Amino acid sequence: MPGLYLHIPFCKQACYYCNFHFSTSLRSKGDMVAAIVQELELQRDYLGQAELTSVYFGGGTPSLLEMGELEQIFHKIYALHRVAPGAEITLEANPDDLSAEKLRGLKNHTPVSRLSIGIQSFSDEDLRWMNRAHSAAHARACLDAARAAGFDDLTVDLIYGAPVTSDEQWAENLHIVFDHGIPHLSCYCLTVEEGTALGTFVRRGQQPPVDEEKAARHFDYLVDTAGARGYEHYEISNFALPGRYARHNSSYWSGEPYLGVGPAAHSFDGHSRQWNVANNARYLKALAEKRIPFEKETLTATQRYNEYVMTSLRTMWGADLEKIGSMGAGFAAHFRQLAVPFLDSGKMEQAGSRYRLSRAGKFLADGIAAELFFSEE
Repeated sequence: MPGLYLHIPFCKQACYYCNFHFSTSLRSKGDMVAAIVQELELQRDYLGQAELTSVYFGGGTPSLLEMGELEQIFHKIYALHRVAPGAEITLEANPDDLSAEKLRGLKNHTPVSRLSIGIQSFSDEDLRWMNRAHSAAHARACLDAARAAGFDDLTVDLIYGAPVTSDEQWAENLHIVFDHGIPHLSCYCLTVEEGTALGTFVRRGQQPPVDEEKAARHFDYLVDTAGARGYEHYEISNFALPGRYARHNSSYWSGEPYLGVGPAAHSFDGHSRQWNVANNARYLKALAEKRIPFEKETLTATQRYNEYVMTSLRTMWGADLEKIGSMGAGFAAHFRQLAVPFLDSGKMEQAGSRYRLSRAGKFLADGIAAELFFSEE
């Protein structure tokens, strides 16, 4: 079922590792909310009359929005779309934004049902190294405050593999989350991206590159510990207690349609993909003229196959050979043949028509998927 994504392109400060689209100047925040509301109006028919099963505020830092700004956006969403009863409505938030007052406002005056909290670490040393705006004390306090405000559907983001994150600290990060009974956890290996401060530091020799052995060690500990606590490793970076999967993100991995609104947001209707300009000024100017600044591509059968392989192999359900066969002649035979070495090496497992990565293959997911791609040449 389709979902709606809203990109809120503002942050208090730039994390050294982040390559998402955002601005640290909040001067145009009010204008951006008005532009997003305008784009919602212009895109009202993108998903047809389908009922929304998820709404996701991402960024950036959506928790920087004031209550009135959130209410303005929600008013337009509910005026234009049918939102399913019990829909998952997620707001990404940073711990330093989640005061008791803010949490009460979110609970009592918005439809937000789920908070995705970007904690990253419970260590002040880690947080300073990442240039995060919050402290370890904020990180711990926000979990208790969110529970006290009545939010039970919580997910936490953590980063592993950073040079300053010891094995002991990584273990502590996980145990704090587990001991708080957080039902969903997203853990990302530190990556060095071009165009980020960290990328510059590494290129200049001011910071070391990612230690792959350490990252693999942290990943193994994560898988073992989460499994022992009853969490299902349902996607490479995501762990959930049974039945507590992220519905919105799961729709991306299963190829469901979604509408993306805001600068840099992507949309997918099942056949074509489009993406808005990643520039706040150009986005605001275009929406003031009641036009959407986007580019679009219609996906070929090969592109649909490659995307399905990439996303499905990241999940515990894996890739379905029958679905691959329905995408076009030759795809199933191609996949079956190229999967043999990974089955023989134990990096992939097969059950009926389903192929999924083994534990040994999960840390190599992107590379394995790329080996299974079909070339249009």
